Amino acid sequence: MATAVLEQPTTATRTTPKTIELEIKRQASPDASARTEKFSIPYRKGMNITSLLGEIAMEPITAAGAETTPIAYDANCLEEICGSCAMLINGKARMACSALVDKLMAETKDGTITLAPLSKFPIVRDLAVDRSVLFENLKAVKAWVPIDGSYDLGPAEKQFPQIQEERYPLSNCISCTICMEVCPQFNDSTNFVGAATIAQVKLFNLDPAGKQLREERLRALAGDGGVQECGYAMNCVQACPKQLPLTEAISDISRDVILQQVKDFFVR
Repeated sequence: MATAVLEQPTTATRTTPKTIELEIKRQASPDASARTEKFSIPYRKGMNITSLLGEIAMEPITAAGAETTPIAYDANCLEEICGSCAMLINGKARMACSALVDKLMAETKDGTITLAPLSKFPIVRDLAVDRSVLFENLKAVKAWVPIDGSYDLGPAEKQFPQIQEERYPLSNCISCTICMEVCPQFNDSTNFVGAATIAQVKLFNLDPAGKQLREERLRALAGDGGVQECGYAMNCVQACPKQLPLTEAISDISRDVILQQVKDFFVR
């Protein structure tokens, strides 16, 4: 008679934590001193950072039992589309809505998840920062289609499918500013516009209607803080949550800016 043999597990079963330890850098106002508060949140499977912040908002009590205030942070879509909830999570720039607690706890030594605001933008309060510099940069390069829709333009210009496929990934930018946060060239010394703005210049220059402002956009990127300030570290490529083709965009726009400068030199 055959004897059944029970197989022994080859790896130890991971113990599910009872609580999630959270350490958050806080600042009541732009001029206030920064401080750190710790929280213990009951563990539930499938939680993300946004849900942790929601738990604190419902019961704002620190791990030491002291009453505090809900954490201020930006959020909107909760599905990595609006780009609002970018912050430093375990020291890395990420989206709070798509940062899963189980993965974050596994990458830390002591199981404590740390949250902090993006470091290269003015603090508003706690994890909320002022990222209006991105929108000022987009205005500077006229990142729009110059048509108000008030009159019939006739049939649209035909475009090859290959160009449509090139444009679509660039249109996925969510203005999260993560590419700017991780870029060593984005700082007060260079005024570098960042990868997001350069990618949008390529997008609108490829657009059949948007290309009317093509030369003005390229001239804007030839000035202070333009594409020449890029150090090609390519941190933006690794950090971009939407995996935009930033390497190609920066390379193509760098070429186009040089060609525009040559053209302007000979026609002035």
